[in-house]
Amino acid sequence: MSNISERIERLPVTPMLWRVLLLTGIGWMFDAMDQGMVAGVMAAIGRDWSLSPADLGVLGSASAVGMAAGAAIAGMVSDRWGRKTVVTFTLILYGIASAVSGFAPNFIMLLIFRFLTGLGLGGELPAASTLVSEFSPAKVRGRMVVLLESFWAWGWIVASLIAYLLIPIYGWRIGFILGGAPALYAAYLRKGIPESPRFLEEAGRFKEADEIVSKMEHQAAISYNETKETYKSCKVKLRSFTLFDLLSKIYFRRTIVLWILWFGINFGYYGFVLWTPTLLVGKGFSLVKGFEFTLIMSLAQLPGYYSASYFIEKIGRKVVLVVYLGGTAFSAYLFGKAPSVSTVLTYGCLLYFFSLGAWGAVYAYTPEVYPTKARGSGTGWAAAVGRLGAIAAPYTVGVVYEAKGKQAGFAYVFIMLTIVFAIVALVIAFAGIETKGKSLEEINSSEV
Repeated sequence: MSNISERIERLPVTPMLWRVLLLTGIGWMFDAMDQGMVAGVMAAIGRDWSLSPADLGVLGSASAVGMAAGAAIAGMVSDRWGRKTVVTFTLILYGIASAVSGFAPNFIMLLIFRFLTGLGLGGELPAASTLVSEFSPAKVRGRMVVLLESFWAWGWIVASLIAYLLIPIYGWRIGFILGGAPALYAAYLRKGIPESPRFLEEAGRFKEADEIVSKMEHQAAISYNETKETYKSCKVKLRSFTLFDLLSKIYFRRTIVLWILWFGINFGYYGFVLWTPTLLVGKGFSLVKGFEFTLIMSLAQLPGYYSASYFIEKIGRKVVLVVYLGGTAFSAYLFGKAPSVSTVLTYGCLLYFFSLGAWGAVYAYTPEVYPTKARGSGTGWAAAVGRLGAIAAPYTVGVVYEAKGKQAGFAYVFIMLTIVFAIVALVIAFAGIETKGKSLEEINSSEV
């Protein structure tokens, strides 16, 4: 194990780690607000601009196209120029594009703005989870990344409140404006985030890495005796790992498993969250009632995240992923068959509980299975492949829903999503690896 990494593994949770988590998480929250806002405004935009379900599916897919491109590009860039650079720039891009979406004069311009929003959002999320993962010692690494992901729930809750309280009064444009503008302030706050010491070490910037880790050791009242000569920097020109590298023999299994995981959970998740208010309207509820139900169900995300953050260090990544993905599949089936208001809310809460708990485990698990030199690229490409699922899902749901009619279509949509979640759970159960309790270097010391 390398010197810097060994020192990180000896640390408890320090104030610096909490600071990295908080400042990264605030940006993550605004990202979630944007995605939640799309779910809230789809029904309102469809009504105002007389859009078909297929048109709304294209709208839901527009940002996902940008997210796919952003994830792949930003992942490779973060391996070459650093995690901090990527998480700051992408949040600025996202904030500007999201805010101007509220001023779109027509459907085509809105699609363009949503693509640019996705470009920033897609680039930020994998780089941010990689940053938190690399700052964390093995004993709390999974928990810290799941807690980072839990900021998504708060953003979605705020978006649901805006959709419920403001959009029926002021229209859908206010949602995008309120979602994008605060993200620029969050980007400003991120100037205080240090670079990943593991990345700095990989880049030969030992002195900078030592200064950051030394601060963390000071905060933890841990001393480390080492001669300063060890930390003379000798900068290394890092290269980005390509798609061919990630599909080489040593990385092939882990890459394919992650791609299936990311594609499936994106397809299933975006298949229901972006459509839930619209589908509930089609089931006979008013638009305001659909927003109200979505807000209530969004609250169930929080115990989903926090329970996953607890169990991920107790029983491991694989078990948490399989249980929560399986629970999502079962909940999706029940939600599609829900006959009454009470069952819609009950099964909807279960659906949000399990699906967001699974998402937390996905973000914790993904950066762990690649070495530092390939971690950003591997995580970015997994997220990019996942966004193909997010691109396909809204449109596919729209087509199935339109073809089967409002009543039967609701059930067909959720049967389709049930099958997707179940398949992904089986892949992880039989082909995934366990990373609990191992250092990042230990996991990647040999072929997985």
